[in-house]
Amino acid sequence: MEVLRPKELDTHPGDEVVAWARDQLSIARSILDNPGGGLLFATQTIGQVRSGLYERDAARWREVVTVLDRAEDAAIHREFSTARRLLEEAAAKLR
Repeated sequence: MEVLRPKELDTHPGDEVVAWARDQLSIARSILDNPGGGLLFATQTIGQVRSGLYERDAARWREVVTVLDRAEDAAIHREFSTARRLLEEAAAKLR
């Protein structure tokens, strides 16, 4: 294997970040309580969306980031219905 350089980050330019975030949150919501790592992958996905939005524009996405933080916490505590509700709320706020 030949390694030439690090892979470029896919930063989802402009408002493409909204579609990306919605897709990721949909995946996280669907696998949240699946056995075999669903919780792990869902919480990682929530964290990636949260940090991606925050890094992109903290002021614009403050409200969504706060909801995602609560969703991640609920998921970790296995409060799956609360986590799902918060993921839906966050997705609705993405516009």
